[in-house]
Amino acid sequence: MKIAIAGKGGVGKTFVAGTLSRLLARDGYKVIAVDADPAMNLAYALGIPSKKTSDVIPISENKNLIEERVGSGPIINLNPSVNDIAENFGVTGPDNVILLIMGTVRSGGSGCMCNANSLISALIRHITLQRKDWVIADMEAGLEHLGRATVKGFDVLICVVEPGAQSIETAKKISKLASDIKIQNILGFGNKINNPDDKDYIQKNFDDMGIDLITSAPLDNSIIKADSMRIAPIDFSPDSTAVHAVIELKKSLEKSHL
Repeated sequence: MKIAIAGKGGVGKTFVAGTLSRLLARDGYKVIAVDADPAMNLAYALGIPSKKTSDVIPISENKNLIEERVGSGPIINLNPSVNDIAENFGVTGPDNVILLIMGTVRSGGSGCMCNANSLISALIRHITLQRKDWVIADMEAGLEHLGRATVKGFDVLICVVEPGAQSIETAKKISKLASDIKIQNILGFGNKINNPDDKDYIQKNFDDMGIDLITSAPLDNSIIKADSMRIAPIDFSPDSTAVHAVIELKKSLEKSHL
């Protein structure tokens, strides 16, 4: 399955993406985790130490790779070779998850055919349509990726929300835009829930949007502490309630995939 994780900034997208990637890999699947958020924090959520990623150039900024595969002049290759990029330019982390750091995806789907975008677009098409791996993409916060149709071709979009009006409003816009580009399966993940009222608030809004709330996670201090220490939540607190919520998400995705 090809899964995009979306939502307002700060709701916990990266935690869900990193933890889900590790859990799937532990089940024996080959997993590619795609960091398409300019903040580029997915490595920490996967448990990849900074010394392994500090010298990694994001694909969208790798001028040598872009020139080699796409060209540098006014005539560019719109179908560059990308079959080897995951293996040769990805970073292998715990449980053999391969991390691809995309960097900022600029103007895809808006008519721009700049060199970097040509390579990124081809790479996204390749990993979503041709490879047999599970692909988990931590998308940039907000709606830009949907406006550019970057996630077109993914099987599932998981919308992560927290109990707040801004988060819900972003989810509503994400839902509409995802439908516009024909993503059939949009699922909800409620995060940072303090009490039953928080869950009811999220449940009601997802019901109004026609989105299934697959599972929800409490506001978990161990996840906050793991982030501050730059340790993967699944390593820092594997038995935490928040990690168990992602386990439930994983089981639901595996069941639907089968």
